[in-house]
Amino acid sequence: MPSPPSTKSRSAERYRAAYFETSAARLDQLPRDSGPEVAFAGRSNAGKSSAINRLCGQKSLARTSKTPGRTQLINLFALDGHRHLVDLPGYGYAKVAEEVKRRWQKTMEAYLAERQALRGLILLMDVRHPLKDADQQLLDWCWEVGMPVHVLLTKADKLKRGAAQNTLLRVRRVLTDQAPEGLCNVQLFSALKGTGLDEVYRVLDNWLEFSQA
Repeated sequence: MPSPPSTKSRSAERYRAAYFETSAARLDQLPRDSGPEVAFAGRSNAGKSSAINRLCGQKSLARTSKTPGRTQLINLFALDGHRHLVDLPGYGYAKVAEEVKRRWQKTMEAYLAERQALRGLILLMDVRHPLKDADQQLLDWCWEVGMPVHVLLTKADKLKRGAAQNTLLRVRRVLTDQAPEGLCNVQLFSALKGTGLDEVYRVLDNWLEFSQA
């Protein structure tokens, strides 16, 4: 008798089924506010699209661009008829017009505060440049509305193991001091190497209410 699939393989299969559903420029263009859904956010060069593609085992589910800050839409990916992953526009890129920055600040703040289907936020930061001002602003919004956040320190393969671990410990100390109890965790992640996939799957499975049986 064949062995049952591991928890990891079951999780990987769930996200491999993801498909693009729709894009929205405004909150009122989003599908019905039912869920659950998990959103991904980060600076425009934090590797957000690459992380989503790696988690879902697809090369081009989330569009990557050599021009950070180009995508200005909320993109929804369906896992089934009930659950979604949400790709929020990248932020913090200097060449994006100030008017665009202000508009998306308001949109993201409203999304975090008002979207009832949202169960948690995956916040991506380049491990070499964590906790920039725009990251801190987004974290402050999350703490204000009681939104759970799981931080991925991306591109962990770009640093030696010791340096990456030191950054992880430093960021963890800062966030432990800032975040309300139980609302924030942080880990290392590499879309290229697959570092940290299991941990992210566990977070997503919990927030998206997948059975662990």
